[in-house]
Amino acid sequence: MSQTPSFEIPPQIRELAERNVEQARNAYAQFMDAMTKAAGMWTSAVPQTEMTSGFKSVQERAVRFAKQNAEAGFEMASEIAAAKDLKDILAIQARYAQTQMQTYALQAQELARLMAEATQSMTPKG
Repeated sequence: MSQTPSFEIPPQIRELAERNVEQARNAYAQFMDAMTKAAGMWTSAVPQTEMTSGFKSVQERAVRFAKQNAEAGFEMASEIAAAKDLKDILAIQARYAQTQMQTYALQAQELARLMAEATQSMTPKG
């Protein structure tokens, strides 16, 4: 059997892809900063109660998770942009998918725990 020749991605295409990923990362960072500021202004306008403080921690954690997940996605995109061939790309994607599935499960557990705590703090004690 003959081996299929591997397709190598030209360096110019990899460089262009890396620049595009970096520009997207910067745009996303600016967007998230604006969103965080807007959310902060909104929450500061709402009177702080026991209820809102519990859910504020849920919101803060969710925003942190969103930033972490986006950064992981940009990191994967950077690795793919630097990949030399299809085999590398597929390995990077598989590794990313496996890691992120584990991360999402842990994040969901953490958010569920925080939601339970926030809800528990709302129930009347007595």
